[in-house]
Amino acid sequence: MPQSLAQIYVHLVFSTKGRVPLIPAEDAPRLHAYLAGAGQAIECPALLVGGVTDHVHILFRLSKNRALSDAVKELKVESSKWMKEQGVREFGWQAGYGAFSIGAAQAEAVTEYIRNQEQHHRRRTFQEEFRELLRRYQVEFDEAYVWD
Repeated sequence: MPQSLAQIYVHLVFSTKGRVPLIPAEDAPRLHAYLAGAGQAIECPALLVGGVTDHVHILFRLSKNRALSDAVKELKVESSKWMKEQGVREFGWQAGYGAFSIGAAQAEAVTEYIRNQEQHHRRRTFQEEFRELLRRYQVEFDEAYVWD
């Protein structure tokens, strides 16, 4: 086959260091737009970026030319720099992340889930949500190593 083709959707989740609420609600749309632009720059276009004060969710298409870990690193480094430039000097992302593959048929449901982040977090914490995502996506984990 002379051409390489891929359509890999990823639901990416990561939080601020220590899950400290460092993303002011009024700045969140600009951060989300910045993350989408950073993804576009590395050929990993975002379908949607959302979240709340202590974490983000990004639904994006992974470039056939990028390793997932490299894409995540680039998104986190560039957005962390940007947040510091915006005056949030103590800003930083947690070391780890959750990345879950989804099929194209699931993209709409994940998009809706990301859109409703504020509603979800009226009822549960990031930790509760993340544990549920790990269970839903059938990711084995050791609680002792999930949180920094």
